[in-house]
Amino acid sequence: MRLRNALLFLALAGAWGSAFTAIKAGLDFFPPVLFAALRYDLAGLLVLGYAAYVTDRWRPRERAEWLSVAVGGALLIAAYHAFLFVGEQGTTSAAAAVVVSLSPALTTGFARALLPDERLTGLGLLGLGLGFAGVAVLSAPAPGDLLNARSVSLALVLLAAASFALGSVLTRRVDAGLPVETTEAWSMVLGAALLHAVSLSIGEPPVVQWTVEAVLALGYLVVVASALGFLVYFDLLERLGPIEINLVSYAAPVAAVLTGLVALGEQPTVNTATGFVLILLGFALLKRRQLREELGRLGPVCEAWK
Repeated sequence: MRLRNALLFLALAGAWGSAFTAIKAGLDFFPPVLFAALRYDLAGLLVLGYAAYVTDRWRPRERAEWLSVAVGGALLIAAYHAFLFVGEQGTTSAAAAVVVSLSPALTTGFARALLPDERLTGLGLLGLGLGFAGVAVLSAPAPGDLLNARSVSLALVLLAAASFALGSVLTRRVDAGLPVETTEAWSMVLGAALLHAVSLSIGEPPVVQWTVEAVLALGYLVVVASALGFLVYFDLLERLGPIEINLVSYAAPVAAVLTGLVALGEQPTVNTATGFVLILLGFALLKRRQLREELGRLGPVCEAWK
């Protein structure tokens, strides 16, 4: 069973990490926000069909359930992907994945600020500081050129990570009790509609170059990164819990580096690696208690394998 979970974990990290490469490749053919909207037009329908099949509550009914969907659609889907897709135009897929890996640390920070039973300690503040230092090292702007295109792009990706983190905390605060499959499906449907509205409001030309590469990039994001990725996520969330599944954020950049190198010829830099290490250390400080508990739980399992 643990081997199965490990293989699924690696598959999820690969799917979500390589999604950054697929986004980068597809941006040559799609306007960014429209690209994100088309992704979730299709993925939302697939996941909604899955929710109708596996749950007995395939649509929200109560006010709190619709509120949870509204938060998820606005922040976890629309805001996150609008900022990510626009931001990734000016940076590499690996760098974007590293910045997004700050999301679990930001989630902890927002939880400490917004949830009454959470509290941020001095070490927790240091962890958040290390995470932001990682982003600063990654962008590495020259003193006289703080607003260069790459720094602005990484700032937009950071806003994407913050949107996702805030959405994660607010949906926990609402806690409507709706099955996670149903919540994700309707959030995707609503998020896609909001992304279309944003695309129109900012005047994106609705022009897509429907090449083979464009179809492959969109299809990969819809089927592998979204539909299949979330199916694996639902399974692992139930089996592993939220702490272990959060670690996918730190395996995904490795997949982004490898696929970006192979598919797009993107060369990883020392700054990218250093930024990633700082963000990972920040997460370890923020989640030190939970990680210690997880390691203690895994101890007997490791002994059994000796």
